Amino acid sequence: MTQDYDRIKLEASWKAALAAEFDQPYMQQLANFLREEKQQAKVIYPPGPLIFNALNLTPLPQVKVVILGQDPYHGPGQAHGLSFSVPEGVAIPPSLLNMYKELQRDLNITIPQHGCLERWAEQGVLLLNTTLTVEQSKAGAHAKAGWQRFTDRIIECVNQQQEHVVFMLWGAHARSKAQSIDASKHLVLQSVHPSPLSAYRGFIGNGHFSQCNKFLQRTGQTPIEWRLPELSREQAELVL
Repeated sequence: MTQDYDRIKLEASWKAALAAEFDQPYMQQLANFLREEKQQAKVIYPPGPLIFNALNLTPLPQVKVVILGQDPYHGPGQAHGLSFSVPEGVAIPPSLLNMYKELQRDLNITIPQHGCLERWAEQGVLLLNTTLTVEQSKAGAHAKAGWQRFTDRIIECVNQQQEHVVFMLWGAHARSKAQSIDASKHLVLQSVHPSPLSAYRGFIGNGHFSQCNKFLQRTGQTPIEWRLPELSREQAELVL
């Protein structure tokens, strides 16, 4: 995969940390799989340049928090490479809305008008899905394509190379990654998923956002400003 690797737009610290992965047979198989899917005219999300958006917006040395999702949104215009996030102008998905409700309850933060979490990523929140691509309208379609091994390696890199990171693991899939994380140096927060099916069985009320900031402060780090910038009047009218 050397030629593919040379063309990949990947932030320098992550490119160095993950270099060996791109020569592994499973990554070559994954690249071939994605090529074949596109040759069959299947629509894949997110667009190619945004597949590694989470890594590009949050360099490895800056990671302070990891919010782990499962796979990208599979509707048009939704996925842009950040777990739970959608671009400005796209309706806020139900799970993200429940995250906002918990932020309001936990830290008295007004629910934003949009679902773009780039501001969190820029502060050191790695918004990582464990599968980085999906076929349009088919949730989980690429779950067995090879991404899981790659993103497990990303979690390993954070676990090994960073100190005092907060891992937010919501739902059974994300919680299964807890065994790979050294809880003696990191804070591992676990609860049910924020989806409408489970949010009121333990996500709303978990206090993870305030616990995260207290841990960051206790370990000498700057807390996350969870409040997102408001949209301009013109942007808000587009959303509405």
